[in-house]
Amino acid sequence: MNTSFRIAAGTMFVIIVFCVAVPAQQNMKPPVAKKEPKVTKVNGRTLTDNYYWMRDRNEKKDPAITEYLEAENAYTDAVMKPHAAFVDSLYDEMLGRIKQTDLSVPHKYGKYWYYSKTIEGKQYPVYLRSITRDGKTSEVLLDQNEMAKGYKFFSVRSLKVSDDGNLLAFLVDKTGYRQYELQIKDLKSGKILPDRIERVTSVNWATDNNTLFVTTEDAVSKRSDTFWRHDIAANKTEKVFEEKDVLFNIYGGRSRDGKYIFLDSNAKTMDEYRYLPADEPDSVPVLVLPREKDHEYSVDHYGGEFYITTNKDAENYRVVKAPISDPSEKKWREFIPHSPDVMIEGIDFFKGYAVVSELENGLEYLRVMDLAKGTSKRIETPETVYTMNLSYQGNAEFDTRTIMFNYGSMITPNSTFEYDLSTGERTLLKQQEVLGGYDKSKYETERIWATARDGVKVPVSIVRKKGLKLDGKAPMLLYAYGSYGLSMTPSFSTTRLSLLDRGMIYGIAHIRGGGELGEKWRQDGRMFKKLNTFHDFIDSAKWLIDNKYTSADRLVIQGGSAGGLLMGGVVNMSPDTFHAAIAQVPFVDVINTMMDDSLPLTTEEWIEWGNPNEKEAFDYMIKYSPYDNVKTQSYPDMLVMISINDSQVPYWEGAKFAAKVREMNSGGSTVLLKTNMGGGHGGASGRYDQIKETAFVYAYALAEVGVEK
Repeated sequence: MNTSFRIAAGTMFVIIVFCVAVPAQQNMKPPVAKKEPKVTKVNGRTLTDNYYWMRDRNEKKDPAITEYLEAENAYTDAVMKPHAAFVDSLYDEMLGRIKQTDLSVPHKYGKYWYYSKTIEGKQYPVYLRSITRDGKTSEVLLDQNEMAKGYKFFSVRSLKVSDDGNLLAFLVDKTGYRQYELQIKDLKSGKILPDRIERVTSVNWATDNNTLFVTTEDAVSKRSDTFWRHDIAANKTEKVFEEKDVLFNIYGGRSRDGKYIFLDSNAKTMDEYRYLPADEPDSVPVLVLPREKDHEYSVDHYGGEFYITTNKDAENYRVVKAPISDPSEKKWREFIPHSPDVMIEGIDFFKGYAVVSELENGLEYLRVMDLAKGTSKRIETPETVYTMNLSYQGNAEFDTRTIMFNYGSMITPNSTFEYDLSTGERTLLKQQEVLGGYDKSKYETERIWATARDGVKVPVSIVRKKGLKLDGKAPMLLYAYGSYGLSMTPSFSTTRLSLLDRGMIYGIAHIRGGGELGEKWRQDGRMFKKLNTFHDFIDSAKWLIDNKYTSADRLVIQGGSAGGLLMGGVVNMSPDTFHAAIAQVPFVDVINTMMDDSLPLTTEEWIEWGNPNEKEAFDYMIKYSPYDNVKTQSYPDMLVMISINDSQVPYWEGAKFAAKVREMNSGGSTVLLKTNMGGGHGGASGRYDQIKETAFVYAYALAEVGVEK
């Protein structure tokens, strides 16, 4: 949508901004955003938005907006200029820990082994395959570095090879807006086919090596809503199904045994699956189970039956099996019963075996089931705080003796193991190399349980340099997310070592709204219980302070996207608890965004946050919406980071929030706004650029607590 003010007004503002930008570099005075009140009356309340003018959905932004964001970048650069050498040294240090020329673990699909290679000095991977596992017969599928030439941002995902290995389908985003174009490469000739489909969200092959099933998104709302059948030989695309309900998105998938294409109509608390045989691409999708309020389920195929993972009468899910001819509830037979203590996160079928991804007491497990013997056992885990999961790419084959799983912890580098399904023998295939002599014995990790104000125990994963005294003097960076039932796992990071080696403690607060403690943990932090998410974080921080892990003047906090919502909320609610906050691509303008059904993600999010057009939801959401709760008080220092091409959280949310906090801030703290003028929701696309972003963020965090070298 275009900004509402006239060109003349915009031109005048450009002049004002230029006047501000120059002294900012000399005197470090921040730009002052102009105010143009936009009044909205909703549910008996009058809301005034002075910074609505920053919103512009056009690809080419209004010059006044661009100049304002560039002035903010200039101010941020000026404030951070004394730390520029520190940023550079952190970047060099982080870069020095990674093996720049490296190979991923090859995975088998059909007659080929597929893998990727990174090359020193190049931003992107090269995708390859080989007849032999050792790569001696390798051929290049895609060189993303060549493809990315001339673009500020370039992403490739969803590489899918046809069953015969002759065609490669893949998706390309050239802006960061997560707007992907389908392309197809003939691997025999090396040519890119003329077929193009825009706004693709998922892609799957039929068994005929000619038909692709794709889902696409709406051009305005970005809701994934249409399912298509594409005939490559004829370069013809035919609509198969359209999802009309604005609460739902649709995505396609294919069973590991290759026999069925599944289409999931998915809302935040509901699912509805359809299926068609992969060898009958012209057939009409058949409904598995009709959508039902609060019924979440998924479907897979094994041995001529459907296996349904369902939350029907099972908060933490159970698995049932049913005949394909009639998968209705009356035909269900129990396969894995519900457990109130163990969350079933997923089930994967291989010939003769199933692997269940479980979550118990905040820890991940993999359970291997021998389907013939009816026995099962968990894969052993050597540490008390860790993360593990099935390798997505490494388990493409259905008929296999071995699977691959990933394992790591906050002190154990990320590792890929091969596991023999029959014998239970595991083999380490690859462990992330940390150059420069990393010694895990010099660090320690633990999980503590902080007490929230309602008595609930909140797990917090912590890593620090071994021997560090807990006397309240240590600086700390505390991270959290807390939404959508997503778990923030305690994994390894080479860049994080730059914090630990300088005496900074790093923590992840596993607050309600996430999925770390099962489905109830998620439900207790969403909709009309969302305030628990903010309270858990504040109370966890206070617990850490009370127990001498850190102090309020040494505590920096960080969160992105919905975690940015968290950051905005807690600095409003308890500003004295934190010294500084880093809010990345933050979802902070909750009311305005959720009232606008033309924006990406809005309608589907109504059953996650609520629809503020309805009074009950509005009255609750207005209690925590960060932008609407900025008030006159002393705020902690803040770094707000946004991306101009962000499709998930529009750039103007963070920009407006930073301007309003700066306006209302009664203390002497500094609010910085940094805009990536060529990135998307995940920031930069190139690996070196990503490390530079991390170096900047960590330099900011360290400098905030007086560590500058």
